[in-house]
Amino acid sequence: MALSTPSTAVNTTTTTTHQLPKLFHSHSSLSTITFPAKLTTTHHLFSATPISKWRTNVSFLTSFLNKPKDAKPIKEELLDAIAPLDRGAEASAEDQQTIEEIVQKLEAANPTKEPLKSPLLDGKWELIYTTSQSILQTKRPKFLRSRVNYQAINVDTLRAQNMESFPTFNQVTADLTPVNSKKVAVKFDYFKIVGLIPVKASDSARGSLEITYLDEELRVSRGDKGNLFVLKMIDPSYRIPT
Repeated sequence: MALSTPSTAVNTTTTTTHQLPKLFHSHSSLSTITFPAKLTTTHHLFSATPISKWRTNVSFLTSFLNKPKDAKPIKEELLDAIAPLDRGAEASAEDQQTIEEIVQKLEAANPTKEPLKSPLLDGKWELIYTTSQSILQTKRPKFLRSRVNYQAINVDTLRAQNMESFPTFNQVTADLTPVNSKKVAVKFDYFKIVGLIPVKASDSARGSLEITYLDEELRVSRGDKGNLFVLKMIDPSYRIPT
C-alpha cells in the first residue's frame, strides 16, 4: 500500500529541506458482476431474448474472452513506459494517460483477488511510479528531493511504514484497518523527521488505500485523492520496527 499523508496531517512549505513522507491513499471502488441464472430447460435455451439483454450477454462474453490471461507482457510494457519518467516526475499529461491505460490492462489481469489475505503483500516495496506531485516533491530543486521512496507492509500486524532516502530520511508509520479484501483505511500515528525525531500525527491524519494489482514482483495501488502508485518488491522479509 503505497502511502501518503493527508493534507490535514502535516503542512510543510516547498522551501523546507525536510518534508514529511506522504502515505499513498486509495479511493477507487469495485463493481460486482452478477451472472444470469442457469438455464435449465431446452425451452428456455431457445426462447426469444430481448435485444438489450442479448447485447449485454454478448458484451460480457467479449470482455471475458478478451481478458488478458498473462500479466508478464503487460508488466514489461509498463516498466518500459515508466523507465524514462523519473518515477513520474518527468511525466507529461500524455505520458500519464499512457501509463494509466497500461495499468488498467494490468489490473484486469490481477492474479491476486484478495490482496489483504495474501502473503505477497508483506515486505518492503520501492515506489517506481506515481502521479502524486507531493510525494515526488516536484516543487523542490532536484538535489533536495528524496532519491528513493519505500513502503513496508506487515499484514499480520496491520502496520505500514513509509521511508524517504537521502537527503531527507523522513518516515511515517500508520495503522491499517481492512475495509474489504482489497482496501484499507489508514490512520497515521508518528512521523520521524530525518528518521530520528518523532512527531505525533494529529487524529485527522487519515486516508485509505486500494490494492488493484499484486504479484510477487509488482504492486499497483490507487489513492483516495485519485493518485496512482506502482511499486516493486525489494525485501519480502522486512519487518516494521515496533
